Amino acid sequence: MKEITIQEAQQMVDTWIKTTGVRYFSELTNLGILMEEVGELAAALRESSKEEIAKEFADVLAWLATIANVAGISLTEA
Repeated sequence: MKEITIQEAQQMVDTWIKTTGVRYFSELTNLGILMEEVGELAAALRESSKEEIAKEFADVLAWLATIANVAGISLTEA
């Protein structure tokens, strides 16, 4: 798998939302989803395989990028 930059990850999320997803939700809605994903990551760290843990990390990163996109924040610059 090719390594990507934070900027590329943020752009991938934006492209997915605009082509496949429904739309961007509000920052607070996205924050709630991020919190749910962090909880899933915590559970995976306690009792799941490395592959499942990796998926949960990816989910957390994707939702963090989503919130940054909605807020107009470059995670690379941040």
